Amino acid sequence: MASDRRSLASFWQPQYWPTWIGIGILRLICLLPQRLSLGIGRVLGRLVHATGRRRTIVRRNIELCFPELSAEERDALGKRHYESLGMAIIEMGLGRWASDRFHVRIGKLEGLEHLNAALDAGKGVILLSAHFTTLEIMGRVLAMNAPPYDAVYRKNRSEFITELQRTGREVSADATIEKRDIKRMVRSLRNGRAVWYAPDQSYDRKGSAVVEFFGQPTMHTTATSTLARLGKAVTLPFFPERLADNTYVFRILPPLDDFPSDDEIADTKKYVDVLEQQIRRCPEQYFWVHKKFKNLPEGYPDPYADLDALK
Repeated sequence: MASDRRSLASFWQPQYWPTWIGIGILRLICLLPQRLSLGIGRVLGRLVHATGRRRTIVRRNIELCFPELSAEERDALGKRHYESLGMAIIEMGLGRWASDRFHVRIGKLEGLEHLNAALDAGKGVILLSAHFTTLEIMGRVLAMNAPPYDAVYRKNRSEFITELQRTGREVSADATIEKRDIKRMVRSLRNGRAVWYAPDQSYDRKGSAVVEFFGQPTMHTTATSTLARLGKAVTLPFFPERLADNTYVFRILPPLDDFPSDDEIADTKKYVDVLEQQIRRCPEQYFWVHKKFKNLPEGYPDPYADLDALK
């Protein structure tokens, strides 16, 4: 075990008790029938929406990405997004605690042949994903159908939350890799393993470039292209979708064409294009509470400067 790890039991101090109580409540909810537990998640999402927390960020992101929608349609999409966020909390618990039989029943994995073909050829594979609200539940189905894989995670400011996230993903993944540890990712890929990676959230300017997302300038990391080149890896888009009947489909798509090329920005745009297509399939399930359009270089307007006007 890595030297920076702490067991969850070591977080026993009083400041962590509210989180432990929340985990206990979530564990109990996950024992309920799935339809009921997800219904509780929807209600939780509506309550958070009613408080207004980060609601203006969601409104601005949807406004920028879907200008063709009316104000009423954008508000309705925002409300559905908060319902999806509430369900994501339940799905995080289900991904951690639910039985394999449950995941076989509710999850379908498509495109496994693309992953197997690359691994059989001795290639490492980047399973190129993104931050959808259903992200945490998809790993179990992948683990039951595919060879062992590694999952990338991002450190939280709270060490406790970081360990909760890591241990949750390690229920499915063989190992977890911090997103800045490029050397370890490359080593894993060169050893012919699959690495599950979601590089879509806004990044600082170092190692990033301005790439249009739904027609809007956005900072995107170009690290995926570098990672694929250094790891000599095949890059397969990998996206989740929650269906109307509360089942899930997880799609492994064919390899990105001519990836990596000698143009990191063009490579990044290929990823963004396929990501946009997936978001349009289930727009309420993308992570709109994140400030997707922040950290732009000088000269670009700040789309979040006037959020008070959206309250």
